[in-house]
Amino acid sequence: MNLGMKRLIGIYFLLMTASLLMAACGSVAALTPMPQSPVPRFPSLAPPTNTATLLPTFTPTITPVPCDPLTAEACIGEGVFIFQLPIAPPGNDTIDRNYPYGSTEGGTREAHHGVEFENASGTPVLAAADGTVYYAGNDTTRKFSPSAGFYGNIVVLEHSTMSTPFKQLYTVYAHLSKIDVSTGQLVKAGETIGEVGLTGTAVGSHLHFEVRVSPDDYSSTLNPELWLQPHSGNGTLALLASDQKGAAIYPSFTVQYFPDRNQPATATWQVDAYAQETVNPHDPWNEVAAIGDQPAGWYRITFFWNYVFYEKWVEIQPGRLTRVAFVVK
Repeated sequence: MNLGMKRLIGIYFLLMTASLLMAACGSVAALTPMPQSPVPRFPSLAPPTNTATLLPTFTPTITPVPCDPLTAEACIGEGVFIFQLPIAPPGNDTIDRNYPYGSTEGGTREAHHGVEFENASGTPVLAAADGTVYYAGNDTTRKFSPSAGFYGNIVVLEHSTMSTPFKQLYTVYAHLSKIDVSTGQLVKAGETIGEVGLTGTAVGSHLHFEVRVSPDDYSSTLNPELWLQPHSGNGTLALLASDQKGAAIYPSFTVQYFPDRNQPATATWQVDAYAQETVNPHDPWNEVAAIGDQPAGWYRITFFWNYVFYEKWVEIQPGRLTRVAFVVK
């Protein structure tokens, strides 16, 4: 074998060895996970990339699983959005944020047992679901609150809700200027049952809307924002907070909305925990605050408790419920 042939054979073996080494290195790289970037903390505005644990679909046989703040930043699952909005366009079908459920407006008003839809008198009010008219009339002779005449003209509907933890739920429509149904009547979801007004103790024309477990029990209300269907593309946020012994605490949360998590927040809300009297005794989610019908995207939730700062980044997804749990020291 001449010298030229030996060199060619040597080069061939070198090329084959290099090819095998490159293939082997490629296989190792494919099997080795890339290290995760650390989760940015305050005051950084970049949220983590994967923080949510999906819950099973809500059915009558499944009890909502409490979020474990030691294992998940948030739990995203099917909500129980069984009621449609009681106002339809061109009316205002968004909930007033100035006096939400459980709010006292800084101690200046009674704890709110429902939500408000500000509209002009005469705006049609719609049944939130199929049901039966439990009561239609004025509350001067039959009380649905601690004092007669509080709600003025009122309609209370009874709904079969076997797909929830309750056999029945009741929706309340108050301060009406006109009532279009009568007690005992069957109604369909979306049917007009009355008109917005300012009867009773209403300040300004609006619809006061409640969800109740018991129709005559003023203290049996649930937060309607957890039961009303959000607008298309929106979801709902429920906030839980407790100490290490499991006792609920009631902070004031700051909630910031990031439609693009790499850009600054575009909206901020102060979401106060419920007043600790007469509201939310039966809610299956055990939340202390909630904000419904919010656009999908990333949210930064912060609060101080006993001079300690708490923070979580969570995602709201269209048509779903995000539950966030905090345990304070």
